[in-house]
Amino acid sequence: MSFDRIKGNAGSVAAMKRILGSRRIAHAYLFAGPDGVGKKLAAIAFVQSLFCSTGNGCGVCPSCRKIAAGSHPAIHTLEPAGQFIKIDQVRELQKELGYRPYEAPRKVCIIDGADRFNPSSGNALLKTLEEPPGDALLILTTSAVDSVLQTIRSRCQLLWFSSVPVDEITALLVDRGCNPADAAVAAALADGSVARALSLSSDDTISTRAEIMEKACSLDNYSAIFAFGERFDKEREKAVTALDFIISFWRDMLTLSSGSPNTVNSDMTALLAREARKRNSR
Repeated sequence: MSFDRIKGNAGSVAAMKRILGSRRIAHAYLFAGPDGVGKKLAAIAFVQSLFCSTGNGCGVCPSCRKIAAGSHPAIHTLEPAGQFIKIDQVRELQKELGYRPYEAPRKVCIIDGADRFNPSSGNALLKTLEEPPGDALLILTTSAVDSVLQTIRSRCQLLWFSSVPVDEITALLVDRGCNPADAAVAAALADGSVARALSLSSDDTISTRAEIMEKACSLDNYSAIFAFGERFDKEREKAVTALDFIISFWRDMLTLSSGSPNTVNSDMTALLAREARKRNSR
């Protein structure tokens, strides 16, 4: 898994390459930044380069292939089991890290959701963060760094990731076969998240957006609002996406009303102008 797959965040990628080049690897890192910008992807690429027989994440050596397939025996992942990462999960991880590594110079654990430790599980992890067994490496990721226990943050080297530029997300979606117009809209709506842009472009939500907005603009009583909401009552993710569409649409109306043509929903200019005029005339 090459660093080339990480979009945006050139500074963070360069920092990881400097660390690898120096061979001065810390025992714990915290990758922090918004959801969907490639933090876990970066963690995997970092470990792949660390374990690679060529030292640069070639993608073809046995180690690189196993990491890409998620089957390398020296790499473990830890995610929340429900709302939190539980103490039993931490104890199981500590037991795994205590075993001697095979096929790699060290054991690695990627912890996805470092803000999801409760006090007991977080405290249980502290000794491992301070003194990892056998030179083990822990990489933690979070999209809510302020919610990470301070005792955990203070024991990790922090690496920041930022939102990915719209043009880079658009190019990625087009490379994956998305219609350029839909790719531009999905990228603009994704708020810098590659994962969200991929989700928006992989289903029919973008193509039904105009229908959703036409209906939302026509809601004029509680009965109509409740009827509109019923179409999403069993699909929470689609309901959240529809609300995001509505918010972006209303924001675009304000943008147009202020005299700026820089709208996110650039393919719905006629509807935006119509609704903006309607509300300005009230």
